[in-house]
Amino acid sequence: MNNKKSATKNQLRIIGGQWRGRKLPFADIEGLRPTPDRVRETLFNWLQPVIHGSRCLDLYAGSGALGLEALSRGAAEVTLLDTQNRITRQLTENCQHLKCNQAKIYSQNALDYLSHSTHQPVDIVFIDPPYRKNLIEPSCQLLEKNGWLTAGAMIYIEVEKELAGLPTPTNWELLRSKQAGQVSYHLLQRHANEESA
Repeated sequence: MNNKKSATKNQLRIIGGQWRGRKLPFADIEGLRPTPDRVRETLFNWLQPVIHGSRCLDLYAGSGALGLEALSRGAAEVTLLDTQNRITRQLTENCQHLKCNQAKIYSQNALDYLSHSTHQPVDIVFIDPPYRKNLIEPSCQLLEKNGWLTAGAMIYIEVEKELAGLPTPTNWELLRSKQAGQVSYHLLQRHANEESA
């Protein structure tokens, strides 16, 4: 009797773009919480002018809600990172199911991944780490320090509501900020300047 309920419990719905309405499973792991539908709707309305053809990085992919939504809406490429093999296996299966080959999926710690420089900076970064792990500041600092962002890159940050202030580099401008339930979410834009390093 409970089989049906448990089968649909961990499902993610793509809410816009070419895969709109598609439902995908995600790993049953404690603390894994997809970005809510209405938050994603707001975020991708914000990103609508810049999402098509963009290169994206989803640092704490989890269910893949943000990265897959970006691909559905026309991103050229998304790199999804997560430390747990169960999560990255499920993400890989979901991309195969969608016949999507624009996703790069790695089982890797985000801070380790960002600790080296890149020659391919990204246009959009999603930062939605596990709550209360103090991952926002080091993630932001490494993105800026090691050249991961294009000059006008957009940065999305999703955090627990009680977190006071965003510890971001001074050349990142806060464009939008909202709350939904226990979630506080923000869109920033990087401005290249001489002090950014």
